[in-house]
Amino acid sequence: MARVSTTNHSRGAARVSSPAGRPGKAPVPAMVPVDEQVETAIAWLKRHATSKTRDGMARYAIPSEHAFGVSMAHIQQLAKQLGRSHALADALWDTGWYEARMLAAYVDEPARVTSSQMDRWCRDFDNWAICDTLCFALFDRAPHAWKKVPLWAGRRDEFVKRAAFALLASLALHDREAADAQFLHGLELIERESGDDRNFVKKGVSWALRSIGRRRSPGLRTAALATAKRLAESQEPAARWVGKDALRDFAKAQAKRDSA
Repeated sequence: MARVSTTNHSRGAARVSSPAGRPGKAPVPAMVPVDEQVETAIAWLKRHATSKTRDGMARYAIPSEHAFGVSMAHIQQLAKQLGRSHALADALWDTGWYEARMLAAYVDEPARVTSSQMDRWCRDFDNWAICDTLCFALFDRAPHAWKKVPLWAGRRDEFVKRAAFALLASLALHDREAADAQFLHGLELIERESGDDRNFVKKGVSWALRSIGRRRSPGLRTAALATAKRLAESQEPAARWVGKDALRDFAKAQAKRDSA
């Protein structure tokens, strides 16, 4: 497959490096329409699909009605072949195929991800794997990431709400420039929404709390520990679960530090 570059895009096409050309010479550039790139990518995914992978999705609560059955390793392999292209990512997303949407997370250009795009794609989330991959591999690097955390945290939709906390967890892991104050506000959101007992929401809330408590500054570790202790004593079952889950994780991390 020809390699896509992220420069010199024209409407409906992207510049690619053609494999043609004489030895020692630069490859001959060619313009490939986005719809052709999508067709090529979908055909590649179908060739690398297996019924075993597709059937196994159910074990992880991932719907397979719109999936081919392609492993994540193969999806990431194809993403490396394609390179970065905002137009291609958007077109892949619009196909509705599970693997194409996973691929979009690795193909899109984070700096070009728009606020409306994030909201539109988030409304399409229908499983935790798509939600977490988009937040972990793309959205947390987008210019509007921090604005979406409080916005989505207040939404009712299960996977939109999970996205708020998956995004907060991803920012805790990846955003080295963020100030402690941003995560302190995140802890307030965690405590506020910790009573939601839906499985994918409470696990997302716990992930965010644990990430802040383990990956940020000593001051934030202290604040996250205090939050976890309060939640562990809550009268609300979901909040209590989140608090205890985080406390177990923090205890393991502390034991590892003590033994180092």
